[in-house]
Amino acid sequence: MQLTRSIEVIPRLAIKARSILRGHSSKIISLQWCEDKRHLVSASQDGRMIVWNAMTSLKEHLLKLRCSWVMCCAYSPNGNLVASGGLDNSVSIYNLKRASMDPCQDLGGHQGYVSSCQFVGDHRILSASGDMTTNLWDVPTGTCLHTFRGHRADVMSVSVADDRNTFVTGACDATARMYDMRSEKCVHTYTGHKLDINAVQHFPTGYAFGTGSDDASCRLFDIRAQRCLMQYTHDRILWSITSVAFSASGRLLFGGYDDYNCYVWDVLKGRQVAILAGHDNCVSCLGITGDGMALCTGSWDSVLKIWA
Repeated sequence: MQLTRSIEVIPRLAIKARSILRGHSSKIISLQWCEDKRHLVSASQDGRMIVWNAMTSLKEHLLKLRCSWVMCCAYSPNGNLVASGGLDNSVSIYNLKRASMDPCQDLGGHQGYVSSCQFVGDHRILSASGDMTTNLWDVPTGTCLHTFRGHRADVMSVSVADDRNTFVTGACDATARMYDMRSEKCVHTYTGHKLDINAVQHFPTGYAFGTGSDDASCRLFDIRAQRCLMQYTHDRILWSITSVAFSASGRLLFGGYDDYNCYVWDVLKGRQVAILAGHDNCVSCLGITGDGMALCTGSWDSVLKIWA
């Protein structure tokens, strides 16, 4: 904190809800932006996954899931594939360029629910599971390339580094772990949280990552120093964090909370600088476009909101 005293305080943020995406009929569980910064995919417990054009607020694809108890979704970098995972213990891959909206690949191998998934390039995908493992899959062949172990409880979230060589996981054992896909080993275990870690997200530079936990705190961990740099808490905020994301500059940390709000934190000073209110239920997921121009929040109130 002493090192950041000379840095100017962030002025009042003029972030407002610019559009509302309606189409789901039940809790929205997960969302992810496409790298084209125009499209995003959302998954809901209504058994549907929707691909949206965020610029027009229109649906472009409506995918019926085999398992309505979905827990995650993902968008491939080239925008051709989307994926979902949930209580069926598998990852379903859908090709948006095909006429058929049935899965083109089912990746089954986990012994527990799939809580999080993220593409590693266009042909590989990572899946985190309640069986305490994270699997790396080859999408075209449906082959599991490696199973990463180490956590002692359900793995809840995964975040892939921009270099696509390493990734971070957060789990119910209150730890975050960094794995190297080249050596297929755990590089380091990060501790500090007191309860389940529900969300992990890499910092824009790739040298740090953020976490959100059931202990009502977000934390910033430095990868090179292998320690926690900052903790984001407030005496009046006692709710669990479901999701986290950084602004493009890395100065702001957005957290989705169970109290229906999205809180915005100054990463350098550790202070809360804004509250994005408007949802009528838990903010279950959020994501920021690659250029940092828009934030999307998803909620159990069955709607998505685009903020800018």
